[in-house]
Amino acid sequence: MSQRTSTVSRETAETSIECTLDIDGTGTATVDTGIGFFDHMCTAFAKHGLFDLEVTCDGDLHVDDHHTVEDVAITLGTAFDEALGDRDGIVRYADRRVPLDEAVAGAVVDVSGRPRFYFDGTFSQEQIGEFTSDMARHFGESLAMHAGLTLHLAIEGENAHHEVEALFKALARTLDDATRLDERRDGTPSTKGTL
Repeated sequence: MSQRTSTVSRETAETSIECTLDIDGTGTATVDTGIGFFDHMCTAFAKHGLFDLEVTCDGDLHVDDHHTVEDVAITLGTAFDEALGDRDGIVRYADRRVPLDEAVAGAVVDVSGRPRFYFDGTFSQEQIGEFTSDMARHFGESLAMHAGLTLHLAIEGENAHHEVEALFKALARTLDDATRLDERRDGTPSTKGTL
Protein backbone atom coordinates (compact mmCIF):
# COMPACT_ATOMS: atom_id res chain seq x y z
CA MET A 1 0.00 0.00 0.00
CA SER A 2 1.30 3.45 -0.89
CA GLN A 3 1.60 6.37 1.50
CA ARG A 4 -1.11 8.29 -0.37
CA THR A 5 -3.93 6.57 1.47
CA SER A 6 -6.73 7.60 3.76
CA THR A 7 -9.51 6.01 5.77
CA VAL A 8 -12.47 8.24 6.58
CA SER A 9 -15.59 7.54 8.62
CA ARG A 10 -18.74 9.65 8.51
CA GLU A 11 -21.67 9.25 10.89
CA THR A 12 -24.85 11.30 10.63
CA ALA A 13 -28.51 10.71 11.40
CA GLU A 14 -28.89 9.87 7.68
CA THR A 15 -25.85 7.73 6.84
CA SER A 16 -23.02 5.68 8.32
CA ILE A 17 -20.01 5.44 5.99
CA GLU A 18 -16.55 3.86 6.01
CA CYS A 19 -14.24 4.72 3.10
CA THR A 20 -10.65 3.64 2.44
CA LEU A 21 -8.77 5.05 -0.56
CA ASP A 22 -5.35 4.32 -2.02
CA ILE A 23 -4.60 6.81 -4.80
CA ASP A 24 -1.72 4.67 -6.11
CA GLY A 25 -3.70 1.46 -6.34
CA THR A 26 -4.52 -1.05 -9.07
CA GLY A 27 -8.23 -0.38 -9.47
CA THR A 28 -9.64 -2.88 -7.00
CA ALA A 29 -12.89 -1.97 -5.31
CA THR A 30 -15.32 -3.28 -2.73
CA VAL A 31 -18.41 -1.09 -2.65
CA ASP A 32 -21.72 -1.58 -0.83
CA THR A 33 -24.02 1.44 -0.66
CA GLY A 34 -27.36 -0.31 -1.03
CA ILE A 35 -27.86 1.23 -4.50
CA GLY A 36 -26.84 -1.25 -7.17
CA PHE A 37 -26.16 1.24 -9.97
CA PHE A 38 -24.19 3.54 -7.64
CA ASP A 39 -22.07 0.57 -6.51
CA HIS A 40 -21.39 -0.13 -10.19
CA MET A 41 -20.37 3.51 -10.81
CA CYS A 42 -18.05 3.64 -7.78
CA THR A 43 -16.47 0.36 -8.88
CA ALA A 44 -15.98 1.73 -12.42
CA PHE A 45 -14.49 4.92 -10.91
CA ALA A 46 -11.92 2.86 -9.01
CA LYS A 47 -11.18 0.58 -11.97
CA HIS A 48 -10.61 3.36 -14.50
CA GLY A 49 -8.78 5.67 -12.08
CA LEU A 50 -6.55 2.86 -10.77
CA PHE A 51 -7.63 3.74 -7.24
CA ASP A 52 -8.07 1.05 -4.61
CA LEU A 53 -11.38 1.79 -2.93
CA GLU A 54 -13.45 0.29 -0.14
CA VAL A 55 -16.80 1.90 0.66
CA THR A 56 -19.64 0.76 2.86
CA CYS A 57 -22.68 2.93 3.47
CA ASP A 58 -25.76 2.28 5.56
CA GLY A 59 -28.08 5.08 4.47
CA ASP A 60 -31.71 6.13 4.75
CA LEU A 61 -32.73 4.62 1.41
CA HIS A 62 -36.33 4.45 2.62
CA VAL A 63 -36.28 8.24 2.04
CA ASP A 64 -34.43 8.28 -1.31
CA ASP A 65 -30.92 8.01 -2.73
CA HIS A 66 -29.84 11.61 -2.10
CA HIS A 67 -28.19 11.33 1.33
CA THR A 68 -26.34 8.13 0.43
CA VAL A 69 -24.84 9.46 -2.82
CA GLU A 70 -24.04 12.88 -1.36
CA ASP A 71 -22.45 11.54 1.81
CA VAL A 72 -20.37 8.93 -0.04
CA ALA A 73 -19.07 11.74 -2.26
CA ILE A 74 -18.30 13.91 0.79
CA THR A 75 -16.45 11.03 2.45
CA LEU A 76 -14.54 10.10 -0.73
CA GLY A 77 -13.64 13.75 -1.32
CA THR A 78 -12.31 14.03 2.22
CA ALA A 79 -10.28 10.84 1.66
CA PHE A 80 -8.75 12.30 -1.51
CA ASP A 81 -7.90 15.53 0.31
CA GLU A 82 -6.23 13.66 3.18
CA ALA A 83 -4.38 11.20 0.92
CA LEU A 84 -3.02 14.00 -1.28
CA GLY A 85 -1.63 15.88 1.71
CA ASP A 86 0.27 19.01 0.62
CA ARG A 87 -0.09 17.91 -3.04
CA ASP A 88 3.68 18.22 -3.60
CA GLY A 89 4.85 16.78 -6.90
CA ILE A 90 1.45 16.14 -8.50
CA VAL A 91 0.64 16.93 -12.12
CA ARG A 92 -2.30 19.04 -10.85
CA TYR A 93 -4.22 19.72 -14.10
CA ALA A 94 -5.91 17.21 -16.40
CA ASP A 95 -8.81 16.76 -18.77
CA ARG A 96 -10.42 13.76 -20.45
CA ARG A 97 -13.36 12.97 -22.70
CA VAL A 98 -14.77 9.46 -22.52
CA PRO A 99 -17.39 7.93 -24.84
CA LEU A 100 -19.85 5.17 -24.09
CA ASP A 101 -21.80 4.28 -27.22
CA GLU A 102 -23.75 7.44 -28.16
CA ALA A 103 -22.83 9.31 -24.95
CA VAL A 104 -19.76 11.44 -24.33
CA ALA A 105 -18.66 12.88 -21.01
CA GLY A 106 -15.88 15.31 -20.26
CA ALA A 107 -14.02 16.22 -17.09
CA VAL A 108 -11.51 19.01 -16.51
CA VAL A 109 -9.83 19.30 -13.12
CA ASP A 110 -7.42 21.46 -11.21
CA VAL A 111 -6.36 19.79 -7.95
CA SER A 112 -5.97 23.29 -6.58
CA GLY A 113 -7.28 23.19 -3.04
CA ARG A 114 -9.87 25.75 -4.19
CA PRO A 115 -13.23 24.01 -4.58
CA ARG A 116 -15.38 25.10 -7.52
CA PHE A 117 -17.84 23.09 -9.60
CA TYR A 118 -19.45 23.59 -13.01
CA PHE A 119 -21.72 21.27 -14.99
CA ASP A 120 -23.00 21.36 -18.54
CA GLY A 121 -25.68 19.05 -19.92
CA THR A 122 -28.89 17.29 -18.97
CA PHE A 123 -29.55 13.61 -18.37
CA SER A 124 -31.82 11.91 -20.88
CA GLN A 125 -33.83 9.96 -18.28
CA GLU A 126 -34.56 10.83 -14.65
CA GLN A 127 -33.88 7.40 -13.14
CA ILE A 128 -31.46 4.50 -13.62
CA GLY A 129 -32.87 1.76 -11.45
CA GLU A 130 -32.94 3.20 -7.92
CA PHE A 131 -30.38 5.89 -8.81
CA THR A 132 -31.60 9.40 -9.65
CA SER A 133 -29.62 10.52 -12.70
CA ASP A 134 -29.00 14.05 -11.43
CA MET A 135 -27.26 12.59 -8.39
CA ALA A 136 -24.27 11.99 -10.70
CA ARG A 137 -23.96 15.76 -11.04
CA HIS A 138 -24.37 16.19 -7.30
CA PHE A 139 -21.76 13.48 -6.66
CA GLY A 140 -19.26 15.49 -8.71
CA GLU A 141 -20.11 18.68 -6.87
CA SER A 142 -19.84 17.14 -3.40
CA LEU A 143 -16.58 15.40 -4.30
CA ALA A 144 -15.08 18.65 -5.62
CA MET A 145 -16.08 20.64 -2.54
CA HIS A 146 -14.48 18.17 -0.13
CA ALA A 147 -11.42 17.14 -2.18
CA GLY A 148 -10.50 20.75 -2.95
CA LEU A 149 -10.96 20.48 -6.71
CA THR A 150 -11.91 22.95 -9.38
CA LEU A 151 -14.00 20.60 -11.49
CA HIS A 152 -15.86 21.06 -14.76
CA LEU A 153 -18.06 18.19 -15.96
CA ALA A 154 -20.12 17.88 -19.14
CA ILE A 155 -22.34 15.23 -20.73
CA GLU A 156 -24.23 14.61 -23.94
CA GLY A 157 -26.11 11.55 -25.15
CA GLU A 158 -29.45 9.82 -25.42
CA ASN A 159 -29.31 7.23 -22.63
CA ALA A 160 -28.84 8.24 -19.00
CA HIS A 161 -27.09 4.99 -18.08
CA HIS A 162 -24.46 5.67 -20.73
CA GLU A 163 -24.20 9.36 -19.81
CA VAL A 164 -23.64 8.70 -16.11
CA GLU A 165 -21.22 5.83 -16.70
CA ALA A 166 -19.17 7.88 -19.15
CA LEU A 167 -19.14 10.70 -16.59
CA PHE A 168 -17.78 8.52 -13.76
CA LYS A 169 -15.13 7.08 -16.09
CA ALA A 170 -14.09 10.52 -17.37
CA LEU A 171 -13.84 11.78 -13.79
CA ALA A 172 -11.76 8.76 -12.80
CA ARG A 173 -9.32 9.08 -15.71
CA THR A 174 -8.95 12.82 -15.13
CA LEU A 175 -8.28 12.43 -11.41
CA ASP A 176 -5.79 9.66 -12.12
CA ASP A 177 -3.90 11.95 -14.50
CA ALA A 178 -4.01 15.02 -12.24
CA THR A 179 -3.03 13.26 -9.00
CA ARG A 180 -0.10 11.40 -10.54
CA LEU A 181 3.33 12.25 -9.21
CA ASP A 182 5.53 14.00 -11.78
CA GLU A 183 9.12 12.87 -11.22
CA ARG A 184 10.38 16.07 -12.91
CA ARG A 185 8.63 18.28 -10.37
CA ASP A 186 10.23 19.34 -7.11
CA GLY A 187 7.66 20.63 -4.66
CA THR A 188 4.25 22.19 -5.10
CA PRO A 189 2.98 22.87 -8.64
CA SER A 190 2.21 26.54 -7.98
CA THR A 191 4.10 29.84 -8.23
CA LYS A 192 2.68 30.63 -4.79
CA GLY A 193 4.58 27.67 -3.33
CA THR A 194 1.43 26.17 -1.83
CA LEU A 195 -1.96 24.80 -2.83
